[in-house]
Amino acid sequence: MKFTAKEKHYMDMESKYGAKNYHPLPVVLEKGKGAFVWDVNGKKYFDFLSSYSAINQGHCNPKIVKALCDQAHKLCLTSRAFYNTCLCDYEKYIHDYFGYDRVLPMNSGAEGVETALKLARRWGNVKKGIPNNKIKIICCKGNFHGRTITVITMSDDPSSYSNYGPLTPGFIQIPYNDTKALEKTLDKYGKETCAFIVEPIQGEAGIMVPDDGYLKKCYDLCHKHNVLFIADEVQTGIARTGRMLCSQWDNVRPDMVILGKALGGGVLPVSACLADDDIMLNIAPGEHGSTFGGFTLAARVAVEALKFVKDEHLTEKSEKLGKVFRAEIAKIKSPYISEIRGRGLLNAVVIKPHNGKEAWDVCLEMMKNGLLAKPTHRHIIRFAPPLVITEAQIKQAVKIIAKSIKSLE
Repeated sequence: MKFTAKEKHYMDMESKYGAKNYHPLPVVLEKGKGAFVWDVNGKKYFDFLSSYSAINQGHCNPKIVKALCDQAHKLCLTSRAFYNTCLCDYEKYIHDYFGYDRVLPMNSGAEGVETALKLARRWGNVKKGIPNNKIKIICCKGNFHGRTITVITMSDDPSSYSNYGPLTPGFIQIPYNDTKALEKTLDKYGKETCAFIVEPIQGEAGIMVPDDGYLKKCYDLCHKHNVLFIADEVQTGIARTGRMLCSQWDNVRPDMVILGKALGGGVLPVSACLADDDIMLNIAPGEHGSTFGGFTLAARVAVEALKFVKDEHLTEKSEKLGKVFRAEIAKIKSPYISEIRGRGLLNAVVIKPHNGKEAWDVCLEMMKNGLLAKPTHRHIIRFAPPLVITEAQIKQAVKIIAKSIKSLE
């Protein structure tokens, strides 16, 4: 591909000074608004990645940016060594919003997951009486919960865990969307198990949607064995799948919910772990925390981000437009498309290699035509636009997708 001098400057700088831990599409973005972004040459694109669902409320959302700027002119950071005027309002707001007794605020999604694992282990020891060296947590194959040492221990993807040993002990992997596997594992290890952690839809695995009732059956099995049910809703939460929490598709109230990404409204990293007193109050002052966890800017932004989702009915919009997107994609007849799946505006198209081309080539072609998306696991393209997108824009975007796929045939 040929690049302008501007593009080459930014890409060369990153290549020279940055770590090589990402492989981005060759586009240099400069501006964003709503469902669109613009590159350094002024070209406009549909954003169909939304920073992995961190921008549900749209790029540079005016209300969220205003909340950020207003607070930034008053007080940005205090640490948790002192009280501040913002955190308490956020804590009450998110309590009322999701109905859990308490919130433990953190920053990144991986920190939210780490927090849930620590809470679960502490509960397992203090409340369930499992010896520290015996505590187990059950997780699912195909998961993606983050990149910390402990979290990658749960992964079965060699690119996540290889050559990072020794890894953290105490995890048992079972197949995803397999209640019999969970039942069998709990029958064998239930007395030593403190928690089962699961993504309601596996995102990085390629938008793997489980069978209806899967989460409810898992929840019931966990409670039968006095095991905590933890839902990692970092990517699936906050209206992305057509429910405020994806767990609600199965009418499940997890014992713990992990939130992140869209909780920061696309302007800050904000994450949280939600739980009731029986779980949350086993951690005392000094036993877990973060300098930036719950800082004033994050608290103000998170309230505005959540408020916008409700005020603009993004949950209902996501469910409706997701159906439109999948229906429109289904009209594309191409040897490249082998499967379409998703819920709400979290969708995937499985690309079957054809004419020596695969998902990456489709993404490059879509980029040329004004739409940005990214492959996962080489043969799957994830499509997750900001939830502020309109039905007309969805149909326009699908035309770009169809044109791009057809041009490679």
